[in-house]
Amino acid sequence: MTEIELLLEDVEKLRKALHELIAKKGSGLEDPEILAASQSLNAAITEYNKMISKEE
Repeated sequence: MTEIELLLEDVEKLRKALHELIAKKGSGLEDPEILAASQSLNAAITEYNKMISKEE
C-alpha cells in the first residue's frame, strides 16, 4: 500500500470515528471531544492534499 493509500485509509477511519462520536454524544459540535476529532480529521485531510499536490 502506498503512503497516499495509507493516509486515505486513516482519513476514512477518522471520518467514521467523528460521525460515531457525534451520534453518541448527541450534543453540539462545540463539545471538546468532537472538536478534537474534527481537528484530527482536518489535519489528515490537509496532509493528504499536500501529498497529492506534490505529485502533480
